[in-house]
Amino acid sequence: MVNTGVISGSGNLMDFLDEPFPDVGTYEDFHTIDWLREKSRDTDRHRKITSKSKESIWEFIKSLLDAWSGWAVMLLIGLLAGTLAGVIDLAVDWMTDLKEGICLSAFWYSHEQCCWTSNETTFEDRDKCPLWQKWSELLVNQSEGASAYILNYLMYILWALLFAFLAVSLVRVFAPYACGSGIPEIKTILSGFIIRGYLGKWTLLIKTVTLVLVVSSGLSLGKEGPLVHVACCCGNFFSSLFSKYSKNEGKRREVLSAAAAAGVSVAFGAPIGGVLFSLEEVSYYFPLKTLWRSFFAALVAAFTLRSINPFGNSRLVLFYVEYHTPWYMAELFPFILLGVFGGLWGTLFIRCNIAWCRRRKTTKLGKYPVLEVIAVTAITAIVAYPNPYTRRSTSELISELFNDCGALESSQLCDYINDPNMTRPVDDIPDRPAGVGVYTAIWQLALALIFKIIITIFTFGMKIPSGLFIPSMAVGAMAGRMVGIGVEQLAYHHHDWIIFRNWCRPGADCVTPGLYAMVGAAACLGGVTRMTVSLVVIMFELTGGLEYIVPLMAAAVTSKWVADAFGKEGIYEAHIHLNGYPFLDVKDEFTHRTLATDVMRPRRGEPPLSVLTQDSMTVEDVETLIKETDYNGFPVVVSRDSERLIGFAQRRELILAITYGRGLLTRALCPELSTKKRV
Repeated sequence: MVNTGVISGSGNLMDFLDEPFPDVGTYEDFHTIDWLREKSRDTDRHRKITSKSKESIWEFIKSLLDAWSGWAVMLLIGLLAGTLAGVIDLAVDWMTDLKEGICLSAFWYSHEQCCWTSNETTFEDRDKCPLWQKWSELLVNQSEGASAYILNYLMYILWALLFAFLAVSLVRVFAPYACGSGIPEIKTILSGFIIRGYLGKWTLLIKTVTLVLVVSSGLSLGKEGPLVHVACCCGNFFSSLFSKYSKNEGKRREVLSAAAAAGVSVAFGAPIGGVLFSLEEVSYYFPLKTLWRSFFAALVAAFTLRSINPFGNSRLVLFYVEYHTPWYMAELFPFILLGVFGGLWGTLFIRCNIAWCRRRKTTKLGKYPVLEVIAVTAITAIVAYPNPYTRRSTSELISELFNDCGALESSQLCDYINDPNMTRPVDDIPDRPAGVGVYTAIWQLALALIFKIIITIFTFGMKIPSGLFIPSMAVGAMAGRMVGIGVEQLAYHHHDWIIFRNWCRPGADCVTPGLYAMVGAAACLGGVTRMTVSLVVIMFELTGGLEYIVPLMAAAVTSKWVADAFGKEGIYEAHIHLNGYPFLDVKDEFTHRTLATDVMRPRRGEPPLSVLTQDSMTVEDVETLIKETDYNGFPVVVSRDSERLIGFAQRRELILAITYGRGLLTRALCPELSTKKRV
């Protein structure tokens, strides 16, 4: 009677049991989420909100706010990701030029910005102005000669070492998760794996700062892959502000998928390509609702970046090109050859890089990350400075390789022998014989290509932020430009051959070497990452070359076929397996020869299976099972006689449920004792 009165006075015991268990449904670090449970929890939450919305106007307003919270998160992600990308681009532009000189009027101006503001700049010498001085001019008042060259060389190396040392030190001390590309870990997290701290605020801050430093140091890496990590950090931060996403790991991953799309959008200026990249390459669960929200986040991010205008050309991308010549069917053969080269390069890079990273993890080399970064930076700076195509930033190199030669171009790649009798308009310059500058540029590009191939293998994977998109594109662009110049000169000197006769007449502009560079860049990027559809869309958004989709498709498909012939894994999947992450790729085919009975029936001499039965099992039986075994979870079956599987219970959640249930029972039956304990 006393117990009954206590229960009646304090409420029904089932009212206590209806309360959600604290910590049940949360996951420990390096565990995998339960997708079905997260989906069920969100469905229950949505059902409660819908039913309550009919009770009052305030509840109806709350339901509207809940419905629009997803779009608000997408808006915030796009704004922050676009802003950070613009700031990174501006800072990289300034710090890259800082290795060569400084602007006297305002030290925060890059070389180009400094000469924009100068009234003494002429069109012929638009890269030179009195306000911009190299370090030799500033320190010893000499612009030419051996001493000036050596001083500029030393300053270039010192600045590169300083930037790299600051980057690796910040990563090692404040945010170890800020190193690498981030895409392998993002793929693993989106598949349901928990890596706490990987998308934290410190990681966001340190990765943003160090990304500027490592790209400015001149290392063979890019900022595009890490920008996906930065955008996902933004997505994780804004998700924590809304309980709809902070308390549901499945919903949080929908936001992270959209954030990945926004990251690619600002990395390449390709909003549609970003959505397709998230769908094809990164995301594990991508419902239709997430597709629309990803599109919105990518759009906002691209608009924000366009408003900042970091490239100063009123466009989203640095590589925008305008070709005035169509491609011809006979050119498909060299395009396919570039695809073969891209596939072979991708295979070579993946195998060599994984072998080097495995050696780093298993030897003493991995204990000295700072020394490794300094050594690779020193080698890169020493070898890169004498060659003008490796001295400049990789983005500027790709832009020059993609560019079509016009009458106003001053690049060595455009040093053709002009016909004084030519009266054609500027945008229709015919093919001409190559001059001395073109042949010099070819030799320099060949040396730069070899150096880029070797140094990228050792750079990717160090304890600094390192992207792979831009270095891969640079390798393909250099190879493609050399092939394009070769085809151009072959067509000029042998225009009467049968393959050139119908489409390449004397005085006609029939071959565009910049197009070959663009196709080669797509081929090498596809060979390394195994992207296809998203790659082609990114490339034509990146360059504006909508007319050249077929050559890009041919090169991308060929590079994937060739690379897949040597191994199905792309670079990101290879690094996932190297790090031992539990990632099940939906594209993989698994073949199992083991029968289920061999696994589910204990052999002779083995104890019976550790299972939970649906009924006839007491709390004491559950506790005994937990004490006597060390399994992380237990199958739930109908009974010992009929071991039909109906569910699965995790060890941690069983312990939490028993502990919390006992606490509720104590509160219900003995409220006075519970109050004394609290006091």
